[in-house]
Amino acid sequence: MSNATMRKFGHPRTVVAETAHWTVLTRPQQVTLGALVLACREPATAFGQVGPAAFADLRVVVAGVEAMLKGFVAYDKINHLMLMMVDPDVHFHVIPRYEGTRRFQGLEFPDAGWPGPPALGVAVEPGAAVLERIVAALRARWTSAGA
Repeated sequence: MSNATMRKFGHPRTVVAETAHWTVLTRPQQVTLGALVLACREPATAFGQVGPAAFADLRVVVAGVEAMLKGFVAYDKINHLMLMMVDPDVHFHVIPRYEGTRRFQGLEFPDAGWPGPPALGVAVEPGAAVLERIVAALRARWTSAGA
């Protein structure tokens, strides 16, 4: 089951992984390489509405996301942002942070905000084919990590 926020970020095409309560999606606008959206699958529009089982599952999915991204992009820091300004459903933007750039499929992905807050208005839109490869690479790392 998807919600409006998941569909905005490309569900089901961009899905990396799903748990009982959360969906991990690759963000089509890559603020940094590996930028994700972690969306709650429960019908919640405020963080306090998320049920106890989803809160418990959040710890598991965050650990899986961090391990997956560490192997994929070798981030220096990671930001989990719950902005909830435009998209109605409970979700986080997960932004791996690094100095300089990372390369994937011949494209450069800078961290334009390093070392400060992420520059959310500056992103690489990799195009459908490269985005598909990013999703596939992340799915493979999620599976191999046993997350």
